[in-house]
Amino acid sequence: MTQSAEQARRGARLKDVAEAAGVSVATASKALNDRDDVHPATRRRVLEAAERLSFTPNALAQTLHSGRSGTVGLITHDLEGRFSIPILMGAEDSFGAGKMSIFLCDARGDAIRQMHHLQALLSRRVDGLIIVGSRTDPRPPVATDAPVPVVYVYAPSERAEDLSFVPDNVGAGRLVTEHLLSLGRRKIAHIAGDTSYAATHDRVEGIRATLAEAGVQLVGEKPWYGSWSESWGRAAAASLLTSDPAVDAIICGSDQIARGVLESLREAGRRVPDDIAVASFDNWEILATGSRPQLTSVDMRFEALGQRAARAIFAALEGREDSGVHVEPCRLVVRGSTIGS
Repeated sequence: MTQSAEQARRGARLKDVAEAAGVSVATASKALNDRDDVHPATRRRVLEAAERLSFTPNALAQTLHSGRSGTVGLITHDLEGRFSIPILMGAEDSFGAGKMSIFLCDARGDAIRQMHHLQALLSRRVDGLIIVGSRTDPRPPVATDAPVPVVYVYAPSERAEDLSFVPDNVGAGRLVTEHLLSLGRRKIAHIAGDTSYAATHDRVEGIRATLAEAGVQLVGEKPWYGSWSESWGRAAAASLLTSDPAVDAIICGSDQIARGVLESLREAGRRVPDDIAVASFDNWEILATGSRPQLTSVDMRFEALGQRAARAIFAALEGREDSGVHVEPCRLVVRGSTIGS
């Protein structure tokens, strides 16, 4: 049996890759594990050899050598996956294909279930934990003495020593208001969501501050607070048109609310965006692009939050720990509900 046939039978080993690349086993290992102390040309030669030989690293051997499991746990309280799935996708992108796997656990808003998942993940020797909340209100930490890095996403930890990444909801309010003002809209109303949510008040803060700087007052002088639902959007828009028929723009607290607002405006014979421009928050694509017209909405950039969380775990594993609440910028996605075709 030839050497290449023997390799194919048993599978290529690290030693085979090293020989094919003309380097030592130690150098090949460093190159395949993306260590910094390898020359780029050498790394490229090793990777090409590994691909040519269809080399698959032995996960168990890697774990024993590095002391790491190559896994991270993600515990979410977001029942619908609205936030957790894009955050998970962003984290996976940063971890890289095959370098780190993620265990997803749904705590369903239950502290006991959360503790069970925490203990189960730690017993599996995960290298880090990502905790995703269902709202941006500060939350108690899952543990104060976890043996692995813990990063909070969307809902920040109450503990200053912990590391959290959250969207800039105040900035989101500014973005959407600046956009409407730039279009010449001056009679702007805000149909908000649940007043018990921190995100609701943060967005209102951004909207009010931007209007004040432009010398413009919110229609009705205050937001319309309600629920995160289409039915609330329909009811609030109908009442708004009765109390303030001259309104020329409506900022909605979510894409769901905006769908209801659009329906009421259509029933009232008000054209969007010609008569009234409509904008919202969250950029839930299935809702935003399925609306008539499509919704201008602020993207909270959940995937970017997941990417930041993953990079923070990598950094902590390398000894570069961080703390505090990091506020990440959002972006406005302009569609037909504010600028007609």
